[in-house]
Amino acid sequence: MTKVHPKVVTSSSSHQQRLFGESETSNADRNLNPVVLTVWKKSLLFSCDGFTVYDSNGNLVFRVDNYAAGNKSEVVLMDASGRSLLTVRRKRASITGNWLVYDGETTVNPRFSVAKHVNFMNAKSIAHVSSTAGSPKKKSVAYEIEGSYAQRCCVVYDDKRRSVAEIKRKEAVGGVAFGGDVFRLVVQPEIDSTVAMGLVVVLDRMFGFRSN
Repeated sequence: MTKVHPKVVTSSSSHQQRLFGESETSNADRNLNPVVLTVWKKSLLFSCDGFTVYDSNGNLVFRVDNYAAGNKSEVVLMDASGRSLLTVRRKRASITGNWLVYDGETTVNPRFSVAKHVNFMNAKSIAHVSSTAGSPKKKSVAYEIEGSYAQRCCVVYDDKRRSVAEIKRKEAVGGVAFGGDVFRLVVQPEIDSTVAMGLVVVLDRMFGFRSN
């Protein structure tokens, strides 16, 4: 059976700190190469749906485990040990599909919100991310997401129009192609990997073929 996670072995302690968002002030950290994660649309737990995410060494870094009978409007992104990193919750009375993202397991003072973008003048844009830090009523667009999540081909741009994260198909290994349930998440140093994976979770809720 073809392995889902890659076999490349290149890492450093500062690289891992950046991956988990533990250090964002060092100039060396800002010059790091992109973090390449392999995302598997599958939970490690039986009777659950979710995500399993590996780093370039094949180590588990993120996971999402949703029971089939659980709350379909709330998803928790965890690290490898099961510690809650982000809670993704659908905004009440949202017609177009707006989601709020909170730190940890809290559901007050959202860190940012993600809204499905409906604009026929800009068909490439599928969602925009607004920062709600300080006051949920004062929002500023932090990221714009373009492409197609269904095709696993998306780019996240920051407010300076820099590509900070990308969702792309995983290359075939040994002539065996992966389906849409296995893909890459390429994260640039300008965005935290936890945030980038949080955006993947939101996009899956908005555009995924299967709901958790």
